[in-house]
Parts: sequence; structure tokens; C-alpha cells
Amino acid sequence: MALQYSRTLIDNGAGWQLALHRIADPERLDPTRRPVVLVPGFAMNSFALRYRPGGDSLAGFLARAGHEVWCTDLRAQGASRPTRGPGTFGLADLGVHDLGVAIDAVLARTATQADQVDAVGASLGATYVFMQVAWAPGHRVARMVNIGGPLRWVAVHPLLKVLAQAPSLWGLLAIRGTRDFARRVLPVAARIPGLLHVYLHPAICDLSEPASLVQTVDDPVPRINQEIARWIRDRDLVLQGRDLTQDLAGSTLPLLTLVANADGIVPESTTCSAHNLLTEAPRAVVHAGDHRRPMAHADLFVSEPAEAQVFRPLAAWLRGG
Repeated sequence: MALQYSRTLIDNGAGWQLALHRIADPERLDPTRRPVVLVPGFAMNSFALRYRPGGDSLAGFLARAGHEVWCTDLRAQGASRPTRGPGTFGLADLGVHDLGVAIDAVLARTATQADQVDAVGASLGATYVFMQVAWAPGHRVARMVNIGGPLRWVAVHPLLKVLAQAPSLWGLLAIRGTRDFARRVLPVAARIPGLLHVYLHPAICDLSEPASLVQTVDDPVPRINQEIARWIRDRDLVLQGRDLTQDLAGSTLPLLTLVANADGIVPESTTCSAHNLLTEAPRAVVHAGDHRRPMAHADLFVSEPAEAQVFRPLAAWLRGG
């Protein structure tokens, strides 16, 4: 039976309509399980979690495993829309305010019996989940999943380290046309050995439909660019005097971390920084890729082996609690 899909727009009270995408298999949906909320990251949107060439997406796989899945588009992501001009906003506006609004909306609309969610963050989306848990009073997250996301920048790719030395410059850059640029460049870059390996491996990713694949990306937001550059430079994310690493340290929520062995965007030690911090929490790490078939950042979501090495262990972990 085909999966059910619906989209809902919700007002975040701050000049934006956020998009929630619900995916479920009505024959397999288990109403005793918590809804799973998937949160996309930097310059990406929920399409990245609802699309995988040649097989089930992450959202589709979890829906077929009996979960009610909700993908979020926060401010300036995917199908979200400004209602009175985009305004200025940063990381905390998405991770604390928007994600909190989205979770409340999910729980008001869910077909399950739950009053909490399991939050799955993809890349920077995992950081948004950490913000929600550490900084949102009365948050409604029961368990956290980190797929290739940073808490503390323990290791940094050399190029990112160089770029992070000028945060103020990145705050001035308004980059437009990212999706069109990617559509033009991706087929060419895929033919140059090693060029894309910091992000994905063409040998295990179907790049034959670049027009579909580039729908996963959005234009980056200047203020968020600046905050990320400062965060990489300083290692810990400090916003308005609050240190996310310090504030998350007391959490005892269960945490699953999924890390790609050849991730050039968020290296393994950085991806595992939350796992290594939360020593009092139930936690587990799953490694994807090996020396014969390495996996990079985007491979965690769109590659052929993602189903076996990421989606299945994630679904198994969700079933365990």
C-alpha cells in the first residue's frame, strides 16, 4: 500500500509559516509509538529526508516500520513561507522557537497516543535538537538521534577552519541561486575523481537525476553563516551568553549517534562530541561506511547503502524504547 503524505502550514508567531510533512503507512502505523520528527540542517530542507534515488527515503523507511513520521521545514527551509518579510533570525530562532512550535503542532495533530516525540536531527538539524533539549523550557523531546551533526567542533576540515576565521564576512554574504548552481555543477563534478568525496561518493549515490537531487538544498542565511563560522572558530556554540555544550551536559535523554566514516563536513570526533559528553545518558553509536566503501556526509541520507547502514539501525533503536 502506498504511503500517506500530507503537508500542513503552521504559523510560528514570528512572521513565518512553517511546513510539516506527515508520512505514514496506515496498515503498519503503531499508535503506541511516539511520532518521529525529522529535522533538516544547514542549507537543506525536508526533501532531503523524503527523497532517496532508487529506494525508500529515511522518512519512508521509518513510516514502513510503523512510525508516524513528520518532516519539518523551519524558517527559510523548503516549503516554509514568510508572512511579513523574512526578517533577521539565527540558529536559536530555529532550534528553540521554530522546532518547539513544530513539535507542539505535531503532538496536536498526531494519530498516536503520545505526548512526546522522538527527534531525529540531520547534520545541523541535530544541533537544533540539542538546542531544543538544552534551552527550551518544558520541551517535549523523549529521545534524540544525531545523524552526522555537531555539538562541539573537536575536529574541523581545513577548508572550514580557514573560512571560519572571518565570521563577520560570512554574515555579510547573501548567497542566492544555490539550487540552480548545484543543478549545473553536480553532473560535471561527479565526473572528477575525488572532488565530491568530502560530501558524498558518486560511486554509491545515484546522481542521474540532478534536478530532483538539488531540491534538497536551500540558500544559506547570512546571520546563520556568521554564527556557524564563529562556532567553528571557537569550538563551542555560544549564543546570547549561553554555551550549548555546557547546558546540554546535564541531559539524561537517550541519544543515538550515526556517523559516516569519511565525513569531511562533520568529522567523526565532532559528530560524536554529544555522545562523549552525555556520559549519564543511555547512548549508542552506529558507524556507517568502511575503508572499502566509505561514506561521507550526504551519503548518510541519499546513498544506496544508507538503508542498511543508517535507516535499519535507526529503526531498530527506535523500536527499543
